[in-house]
Amino acid sequence: MSSRPSFEQYLQQTTDEVTEALKEILPVHWDVPQSLRDAMQYSLMAGGKRLRPLLVVAAAEALGAQPAAALPVACAVEMVHTYSLIHDDLPAMDNDDYRRGKLTNHKVYGEATAILAGDALLTHAFYSVVQAGRKNGVPAEALLSIVEDLSELAGARGMVGGQVADMEGEQGMTDLKQLQYIHLHKTGDLIVFSLLAGARIGGATEGQLDALRVFGRDLGLAFQIQDDILDLTGDEQKMGKKTQSDVNQQKVTYPFFIGMEASQEQVKSLTQSAKEALGRADLSDSSRLMEIADYLMRRDH
Repeated sequence: MSSRPSFEQYLQQTTDEVTEALKEILPVHWDVPQSLRDAMQYSLMAGGKRLRPLLVVAAAEALGAQPAAALPVACAVEMVHTYSLIHDDLPAMDNDDYRRGKLTNHKVYGEATAILAGDALLTHAFYSVVQAGRKNGVPAEALLSIVEDLSELAGARGMVGGQVADMEGEQGMTDLKQLQYIHLHKTGDLIVFSLLAGARIGGATEGQLDALRVFGRDLGLAFQIQDDILDLTGDEQKMGKKTQSDVNQQKVTYPFFIGMEASQEQVKSLTQSAKEALGRADLSDSSRLMEIADYLMRRDH
């Protein structure tokens, strides 16, 4: 009997599979301007944790589905995440020169191509979701729900709404609730989407989806508070970007509101409540998702 891979091996293997799939994400026979292909690939291949695709695959496996069936949807959420980073880095938004230790997309390809590369990645994500049905037999009903979730959680009520609240918050934020709204939507909603999508591929019940929503919400908030902490304490080499950027941009963060120690406690407490919600989901095997929750709490970049 083959032994179960360690979490580190599982992480590496899933990351490699997603990266390989993303290299081939645009069909070769499509007539696409080379500059656009290059700009899309530049940001897709710029590294990163591949956290959201990992959650899609792990949630699908937790319900007994094959990872291959989840891969097109895992790629879709990474494309949405990548487009949001390209647009985030633009001069009109955060005006960043570096992302993951490399020049940002607009610094290499110019602003117009960077905007269009982001647009193309967002649009192509929906094509990729459909391929889970075409190539892997995921039922149309599940795909409809996945498309609906992605439209909602990546859009005005989700990630984009969180981004707008973040920009407005730079004009002066006085309320921790406002900051929580930003974190829950700008970061948390794609994490929730990833778990729901994987679970739908595995044929989850409404009760299981509800428990995974809570798991994703608490995990996403813990993840973003940890990001706030790392922006103050992290190693620039590991982070691949300037630390103290929140301070320099006068962004309000959890440590600013409640202090460093209370923020670290909040990460632990949210991770614990996330794991309790996962325990209620009654999945075939939730061990990988539990390991991911612990891994995110321990991370240093």
